Amino acid sequence: MIAPFLYMVATALMSEPDSLRHPIPDNFSAALVAAPFGRFLLNSAIFSLAVVAGQVLTSATAAYAFARLRFPGRDRLFLAYLCPLMAPAIVLVIPRFLLIDALGWVDSYPGLISTELVSVTGIFLLRQFFRTIPRDLEDAARLEGAGEWTIFWRVIMPSSRPALATLAVLAFADQWRSFVWPLVATRSSGMQPLEVGIANLRGMYDLSWSYQMATAVAAVIPLMLLYFVAHRYFIRGFEQTVV
Repeated sequence: MIAPFLYMVATALMSEPDSLRHPIPDNFSAALVAAPFGRFLLNSAIFSLAVVAGQVLTSATAAYAFARLRFPGRDRLFLAYLCPLMAPAIVLVIPRFLLIDALGWVDSYPGLISTELVSVTGIFLLRQFFRTIPRDLEDAARLEGAGEWTIFWRVIMPSSRPALATLAVLAFADQWRSFVWPLVATRSSGMQPLEVGIANLRGMYDLSWSYQMATAVAAVIPLMLLYFVAHRYFIRGFEQTVV
């Protein structure tokens, strides 16, 4: 698992991929200047952060309904929500593209973001966590006159920080390294996120493998920093969710 990453770092430091004798740290600065890396980085940041906010909000509200509210057909509706997990993601690419094309959102932030705002995995993850929260907390809030929205925002959400952090980390990592959907939904280099931009660098600028690997290493750094900052919440969220 580590070998490809180490090869990527080693290649980024060399002048040519077949010559591993003279490290050249300047490859990083040269590659970032030669390519519109800043624009790629900005696009990925906007795309990932917007999707994280959307998925956390939609997953939390849907999971609360499935875990704590009682209404006819709840369990069957939840099973229907889980059905898309059985379909390969590539199958949904064409319908999603046709939707954003009909709305005129191709090669725009709304087109990139809108179809990623709901996560079935996120709904399942938070539902499992919400079911572990004692109902005594809700009953006490109801005795004080709290409604469902108040209970959701002031009781359930503060008690679910590890699970919410876990979902946020997973959603951010998934969108940061997303390739297929941004490749389909974008046209210009000004709208491409990191993964698509790096893949197109050789055709656009005829860069060496060393430069491409240097930009790839730079793209991995935000994910590594995110994990080191949030790994405690990440581990706690999984430990408390898998019940």
